[in-house]
Parts: sequence; C-alpha cells; structure tokens
Amino acid sequence: MTNLNQLPGDLPIPQDDGAADHLVGMRLPAISLETTTHSQFNLGQTQGRIVIYCYPMTGQPNVPLPDGWDQIPGARGCTPQSCSFRDYYQDLRLLGADVVGLSVQSTEYQQEMADRLHLPFPVLSDADYRFQQALRLPTFVAAGMTLLKRITLIANDGVIEAVHYPIFPSDSDPAWVIDYLKNKAA
Repeated sequence: MTNLNQLPGDLPIPQDDGAADHLVGMRLPAISLETTTHSQFNLGQTQGRIVIYCYPMTGQPNVPLPDGWDQIPGARGCTPQSCSFRDYYQDLRLLGADVVGLSVQSTEYQQEMADRLHLPFPVLSDADYRFQQALRLPTFVAAGMTLLKRITLIANDGVIEAVHYPIFPSDSDPAWVIDYLKNKAA
C-alpha cells in the first residue's frame, strides 16, 4: 500500500507555466468557505497576514491514489505538505501569519485528513470552485476530477503579496513561506 507520508524519490518536477503570474496584487474574494472546524471562513475579510496553501487532493489510508498520480508533476505530496505546515505552524504564528489549507474536496473528505494529521488550523473546501474561479487558480484533471495545482498564497489585509508556485518538493513549502516572512515582508 502507498505510504502517503513519504515522497517517492523519482517524482517529476513541476515547471512554471505562468498560470500564477497574475495573482500578486489581487484582492482575495469575499467568499465564505466551509471549514474542518465546522464554521465558515471568508478569506476576503481577513485582517493581517494569512498563508493559504492550496493542494490537489490528499490520499486516504487503504484507498489507492488515482492511476498515474505519481507521474503528474506536482500532484503527489499533499500529506507531507500538510504535515510540514502543522510542524511549522507555531513558527508561522510567531511571524504573525495565520494558516489555512484549501482544496476542492468536500469538508467531510478533508475532515478525515485534518483529524488523522492533527492539523491545528482549518482546511477550507472550495468544492464549488468559487475561490478557484475568482482568482483563476491553476488546475489540472486527474481521474475525471478537476483539482487545484499546488500553490501557496500569502496575503496581507486581503491582498495577495507573494505566491509560491510551482512548489517542489511539497514539504519544502513552509520553509519558503518562513523565509519570505522573515526577509521580505514589511
């Protein structure tokens, strides 16, 4: 069975296709999304700095990943990415940033992952693609599902100030965010 916590060594590296070039300077849309903390979260109303890490789809124990998943550049690694944000959560908070995860899976699907991984932050469901469409976030199709490409947005008072895209390996994402917050953020 696939170990969701480990990244295979032979994953293809995603290339920058320019699909995120338009995001810096955009305002987060005032859209409320359901969360794994059983509430609604409106990203457009956030104050201060927030890190939104968007990921394609977490696997579930004893459920096979879609055929060819490991061959799609950037697809594999959602669990290691979420675990890294969990492990660096306090560091990010000390740097003045809130953290949320976001995918297009249902809240019920996400809840299993959030509980299993003991995530200290909410995961938001964009199952209706409203957030994705408002920002024109990059997607790909696998096993008949339209999924978000892995991308992290850093916003301050509702305006996107930095974008990490493409992300590889996935568990390096929090280190990139910490570096940005320490060295580039005002």
